[in-house]
Order: sequence, then structure tokens, then C-alpha cells
Amino acid sequence: MKSLGLTATALSVIALSATAAAARDQIQIAGSSTVLPYATIVAEAFGENTDFPTPVVESGGSSAGLKKFCEGVGENTVDIANASRAIKDSEIETCAANGVTDIIEVRVGYDGIVFANATSGPDFVYTPADWFNALAAQVVKDGEIVDNAAANWSEVNPDLPDQEILAFVPGTKHGTREVFEEKVMLAGCEESGAMEVFAAEMGDEDEAETACMSLRTDGKSVDIDGDYTETLARIESDPNGIGVFGLSFYENNTDKLKVGTMSGVSPSTETIASGEYPVSRPLFFYVKKQHIGEIPGLKEYAEFFVADELAGPDGPLAEYGLVSDPELAATQEAVANETTMSQ
Repeated sequence: MKSLGLTATALSVIALSATAAAARDQIQIAGSSTVLPYATIVAEAFGENTDFPTPVVESGGSSAGLKKFCEGVGENTVDIANASRAIKDSEIETCAANGVTDIIEVRVGYDGIVFANATSGPDFVYTPADWFNALAAQVVKDGEIVDNAAANWSEVNPDLPDQEILAFVPGTKHGTREVFEEKVMLAGCEESGAMEVFAAEMGDEDEAETACMSLRTDGKSVDIDGDYTETLARIESDPNGIGVFGLSFYENNTDKLKVGTMSGVSPSTETIASGEYPVSRPLFFYVKKQHIGEIPGLKEYAEFFVADELAGPDGPLAEYGLVSDPELAATQEAVANETTMSQ
């Protein structure tokens, strides 16, 4: 990252002398595997362009990162949680119960969730209903709720390839999984008409939504608890496999993967920025305000991350696949003012 060529504007947000007052002088970050590559780029540039140490960035998933973040305040707890979804009310409550009362939410941009198979495989043109009917534990046949027995994609939709159903889906600790459940499985359940049948049969909308998002356990849907590199490895070992990835990972592996369209739209930076591509989500990191002034460089890192030169449409994060936030200026102001979620 030494060739970033950061301008004086980007560097002006950095105090170039790290204090030695804190017991720990290295920022600790955990969370989303989707945000991980962006945070790593920023952390390396931050270490190279300032006098602060390079932050330590770990993965593990959005839920796992936020769990660590909410464990408490002090040098033995993480300073920042990366997340590919917004923090939940229940997580905010857990934070508060453990003394983490001041949280700064930083939206860094957008990412799309894509559905990719091996380049040697067939082309796929999906709808959310296709994915629901392929992967849901229960589906509706002739007006009746039945266990899903579909073996091939062509059984789900005759316009799809006659290929075995085998999907590698991020595990439940990943933010990508939650977006997949809500924007693909639940949307497909509604699109197919199954939601109405579930709700009528179960008499409870929440139960119906849970049924819509419940995946098969017969081997057709496989949870991947690791990061996207594990999903890619599984596809490389089984050409029938289709993986659920973040856009940036796919764009950096186009020599190995081909992407399907969703509802007639190809995923790209342009279609995600315009809102045309239906399966996209904002990316965040959360800063423990109580650590600002205690952990050297914490605020400076946050400001550095969202500077135009890094997170803007012409910055290195955009080159890697991040869709720049049109409201980045408002985020910059919130970070500068240390505006917390309760304000």
C-alpha cells in the first residue's frame, strides 16, 4: 500500500505523534470477513503514513466481532467491530449491560451479495424465488407445505441448468448470512407465494418468516463458517457448487468464478450504487467512544478510513470493490464530532 499517494487532505486528519500514555498502543479490530479486506487496506496505509502502529484486524464474522466489542470497556477489549449489517438492538443492550454505552456507527459504503459458480460451469439467471425453492427446508407444492426434495436447479425452474443443487452459504455468524436470509430467502418466499401459505397455516407471521428462512439440512445447502476463501475452495473441489460471496471477493477472483444475475440484473459497482441490484447491503464499523483518548490513534484511524482519498469513489477501497457511500460527507462529520448512536 506504499503507493497510495495520500494527499495532504487525507493526512491532515492524522496527528502524527502517537501518545505513549495508554497501556495498549495498538488498535484492536474484529468482525466481518466482508469488511476485512477494506479494513486491512486502511490499517496498512494508516501504519505506513502515520506514526501510529498498524492496527490489528481480525475476522470471524459480524456477530462474533460485535460480541467481542460488547464484552466491556478497557484495554483487554476490542476497540472497533467491523460489520456487514447494522448492529442489532439486542447487541446494543448487551453492550450497555457491560458498560459499552457510547457507540459511534460508521457506514463506510456498500457491497453486493453475489451468487457465483466455477467459470467452467453453466450460466445462471436467478430470481429470489429460485433460491427459496431450491434451498428452503419446506416449500409449497399444489398449495400444500412439503419438505423440499428438489435435486436439480431445473426442477426449481425449467429455465435453469440441469445441474445438481449444491449451495455454499455463509454460516450464521456472518452478516452475509443475515442479508441472504432476508433479501433472498424471505424475498423469494414472498415472491413465490409461499409466505402467504405459511402464514395461513401457522397463524403467525413471525413463524412464517422463520420457516421462509430455514434452510435444508440434507446436504444441498452447506454452511461455511470460514471466510470466502473456504467457499471458493469448496467450489474448486466440486464444480456443481454455487457460492454466496461479497462482490469485492468475486471481482478479485473472476479468473475462477462466474456470477449469476439476480432478477435480471448483473451485480456491479454501478448497479449497486444505483440500487438496481436487489441484493446489496451497507457496510459498517463501530467505534467504542470510551476508548478514544485512551487507545492512541483510534479516532484518527476512523477519520482516515472515511476520508475521500480512501473511501471516496476514486480511492483504493473503490478499486477493490467497495461502492462509495453517496452520503460519505455526513459520515465524515459524524466521526469528526464523535457522534454516538444515542445522540
